[in-house]
Formats: sequence, C-alpha cells, structure tokens
Amino acid sequence: MGYAQLVIGPAGSGKSTYCSSLYQHCETTRRTIHIVNLDPAAENFDYPVAMDIRELISLDDVMEQLGLGPNGGLMYCMEHLEENLDDWLTEELDNYLDDDYLVFDCPGQIELFSHVPVLKNFVEHLRRKNFNVCVVYLLDSQFITDVTKFISGCMASLSAMVQLELPHVNILSKMDLVTNKKEVENYLNPEPQLLLAELNQRMAPQFQKLNKSLIEVVDQYSMVSFLPLDLRKESSIQYILSQIDNCIQYGEDADVKVKDFDEEEDD
Repeated sequence: MGYAQLVIGPAGSGKSTYCSSLYQHCETTRRTIHIVNLDPAAENFDYPVAMDIRELISLDDVMEQLGLGPNGGLMYCMEHLEENLDDWLTEELDNYLDDDYLVFDCPGQIELFSHVPVLKNFVEHLRRKNFNVCVVYLLDSQFITDVTKFISGCMASLSAMVQLELPHVNILSKMDLVTNKKEVENYLNPEPQLLLAELNQRMAPQFQKLNKSLIEVVDQYSMVSFLPLDLRKESSIQYILSQIDNCIQYGEDADVKVKDFDEEEDD
C-alpha cells in the first residue's frame, strides 16, 4: 500500500513552500518522501522533483499553440492529465514501491478542487492503485483578518471536502509571517456565538438566518477546523505531519521492533 498527500489551496497559500519544508524536515529525520509537481506552470523548485506533469504537457506550450490564456491553458493541461491517467501516470507510479510516500504539489486554481472533476478522478485513480490519500488544504493565515474571510475560507475548504470525499487536514500557513498572532488564534478554536455576533454586525439584517446556518456548519458538525503551521519550528512541521500520517494510517502496518537483551551471567 502506498501513501499520498494531495496539497491544494488557493494561489499564493504556500503549497510549494510547504512541500519544500516538508522534504527538508523528512531529510533531516531520515525519512523518505517523493514530491510530485502537478502544476504545468511551475518553473523553479526548492525540492527534487520525483515526477513532473511538464514531462507530459506544459502551460507555455499550450498557450503558444492553442492561443489560450493562463487560466484556460491550465485547465486544458489538467484535463489532458485526466485523459492520460491510465498511460502516463500509471507508468510513473510503477517506478515506486508499495510503501512509498508521495506528496502531490497541485496548482492553485480553486475550480480544480471545488467543482471540476479532474482532481477527483485523479484521486480515484490513486486509490485504485492502492494508495491511501489525504488532502492537505492550505489557507494563508494572513488572509484570516476578520470573520467574513474566515467563513469564506471555511466554505472553500468544505467545498473541496465535499468534492474530493477524502480525509482532510486544513492548515493555516505562513503563521511565521503573522504580526498579531492572537487575532488568528481566535479562529483556531472559535467561539460560535462570538463569530455569529461579529458576522451579523458586518452584514445586512436579511442575512442573519444565513449567518446562523453557516456558523452551525462550522461549529456543530465540526466539519472544518484549521491547524497552524509555523515553518520556523520543526515541532510545528512534525505535528502537522503526524496528523496527516494518522489520516492515511502511515506506519500502522510497520513491523514491531523488539530488542533482545542478553541474560546477565551469574557471578
């Protein structure tokens, strides 16, 4: 059985930086992971690329040959990947062992994980290849400056959860860049009534029933929660990784190592 992280989130949320820091952390702890680039527009990497979608198709070529813009070109590239799951992707996956750990660095177009079926079909292909997959959804912590943006981020994450139907670990990235951490920490364990009161203050009265329903989704059903990630702290990276490993049951089938002790000789 293989293991995989699908790293998604809006553009600029720190996905590639997360992948790079995760690779360095695992290298330090002598753990092997393989980072896969699924962004046909990517150019520079701070980590060794184990698999690269640009070997199949690149955004520059699509824009030049088909006259598409950046967003349309990227969607074309991802649909081309979807058409080649049984060929290119299967051939690439055959290079890895049953217990290998892959991290897929995805593009930031939100429609890929909200309503377009490309990533859903990609994930289903991985699962048919006997991979346990967890979605890692990154949201820039600097984006969470008030309750309306927090709810917006929750709904975007929930949309991906519904679309992909996989275990999710939601991360507030770039905590090392936040100047007022207390403001952000208020949204890590939010008080629902305070959220609702603040939301009602910021929005017109006719939205109060909608606000109440949104807060209930976030609170009562515990559908969305975020973990803070500070890349300056190895302990923060390790904690995030342990949560993801738990979701995909990584290491649970490892052999138990028993140390033999020599019996003490009688004097």
